[in-house]
Amino acid sequence: MASFYFDSSALVKYYIAEIGTHWVKILVDDRVGDEWRNAVATSSLSVAEVVAAFTKRHLMREISTGLKAALISRFLRDGRQRCTLLEADSTVIDTAVQLIQRHPLRAYDAVQLATALILNNALIADQLPPLTFVSADNVLCRAARAEGLPAENPNEYQ
Repeated sequence: MASFYFDSSALVKYYIAEIGTHWVKILVDDRVGDEWRNAVATSSLSVAEVVAAFTKRHLMREISTGLKAALISRFLRDGRQRCTLLEADSTVIDTAVQLIQRHPLRAYDAVQLATALILNNALIADQLPPLTFVSADNVLCRAARAEGLPAENPNEYQ
């Protein structure tokens, strides 16, 4: 089983068709029978970020009120069923502060990367394969790679 950490920019692509959506859906939906082939994790903060992204699209008149409500409902349900939600505890925040001082990251992006790095360290300590960080943000992907984490940007896939 492969492990992936999705930041909110990558998660949104699962729900709204744009560049990279097909690739994201392949990773998230990959199954053998009833078993998922890929583990998907994200920060609990992604819940607020994804809902904010849907709401922004609605306010910009890119999606209807009904679609916004449906997307939020589906995402909240899927998030509990499909994703492992990781809390932004004091260790995550401390790591994010360190990352901000090394890379040109926004605060929430640093929290996303810190969460992924901590999860990756736990996987490696348990002798499991490392995870892949997935983000549609080039700066964040570069920071992840600089920190030794494999990173993929769904915008590079049609």
